[in-house]
Amino acid sequence: MRISATEIDALLPQTQCTRCGFQGCMPYAEALAAGEADINRCPPGGEPVIINLSRLLNKPVQTLDPACGVHGPRRVALIDEANCIGCTLCIQACPVDAIVGAAKLMHTVVADLCTGCELCLPPCPVDCISMPLAKPEDANWTEDRASLARQRHRQRKQRLASDQAERETRLRPANTIAALDPDAEAQATKRRAIVQQAIERARARVQGKPDDQSEHS
Repeated sequence: MRISATEIDALLPQTQCTRCGFQGCMPYAEALAAGEADINRCPPGGEPVIINLSRLLNKPVQTLDPACGVHGPRRVALIDEANCIGCTLCIQACPVDAIVGAAKLMHTVVADLCTGCELCLPPCPVDCISMPLAKPEDANWTEDRASLARQRHRQRKQRLASDQAERETRLRPANTIAALDPDAEAQATKRRAIVQQAIERARARVQGKPDDQSEHS
């Protein structure tokens, strides 16, 4: 009997760390179900996940692939709030929306929600994020936490897809007009140039410099 990706996904830790080479736990599960991936590519799950996958898929137990990383104790992202510049890049990278904050404001990590995926580290331009060992009360990654992480990851994907669809809808009228009117893009470019010139004249006045019109009057 063929094992479904959903059954396989239920055994994965839901850290969504992508270390397996796939864009999250479900894509890895789908590859396993299709026989296109090995069972030893999940560093967060380590040996316990490998054993569970081997039983489910009736495959021999393998050692963790070192190319994917190493298994270790649970870690949680920590932001040095004094050095955070509020760029929001870590928020955009977090697969489960465990980082809260706003542009140009300090960010912080909700430890209960952090999966320890480390995806927030590379985009931080000031290296103000570290991965210390989880506190004793957060050290165990339970099935309930994995289930919550799966749910939050799905909700995030749905939200991003909805936002993208909304952006495309807003742009569609302009694109349609441009397609119907060959001169639309040229007119839009001309309008942008006029606006830019007005901005530059305003800046010149603020700086005490005469604009082009006053120079020629």
